Amino acid sequence: MLDLLIQEIQALANPERASIMAKYFKTGKGQYAEGDQFIGLSNPQLRDIVRKFYRTLPPDAVVPLLTNPIHEYRLCGLMLWVAQFPKAPSALKEEIIALYLNHLTYINNWDLVDSSAYYLLGAWLLDKDRSLLYELAQRPHLWSQRVAMVSTLAFIRKGQWADTFRLASIFLTHPHDLMHKATGWMLREVGKKDELALREFLDEYCTQMPRTMLRYAIEKLPEKERQYYLRKKA
Repeated sequence: MLDLLIQEIQALANPERASIMAKYFKTGKGQYAEGDQFIGLSNPQLRDIVRKFYRTLPPDAVVPLLTNPIHEYRLCGLMLWVAQFPKAPSALKEEIIALYLNHLTYINNWDLVDSSAYYLLGAWLLDKDRSLLYELAQRPHLWSQRVAMVSTLAFIRKGQWADTFRLASIFLTHPHDLMHKATGWMLREVGKKDELALREFLDEYCTQMPRTMLRYAIEKLPEKERQYYLRKKA
């Protein structure tokens, strides 16, 4: 069955689109995704493939996709787990999460993180101890750190943002722009639910926040408040 899925992916390869994607996802020398390979599939194409196969492929059969050097194979593998996860029995969910955590090395670009972290790890931890997120946040690995931050979107959607704020305070001094964007994004999502809670966090921390993080966080606030925090940061 996996062979059939791979054949479908290969049949849709588009070298011209692959070249554009390689530039967009920063695969050049010294860039954050240096050496990543693309064959030019779109996300809708991958979702169509996932719909055909997610019911018949067991979670462990997806691992060869996760370890493939081609980006779209890894994304397809994650999409398969995301599709399988919501209706899976508890034991199967636990298996998917274990596989996910054991293969974080291969979840190595922002789209791979953002299309999986809160659907899988965040959803799994909704009713569990969340210390794992702080362990991931302390790892010297950009993508593990982003997984920790983006996973909290699952909590935010359930009206819980204490972990988002706590992790955001950890990442205030993070050196990478991709963490500034992810953290600001999560703060913005909190603000959509509870603007007062976001403002309280900003009042305490906005002068310490990287400007990109702040801009993402305040994007949905009224213009007058956005200008207030930007001036305060200046």
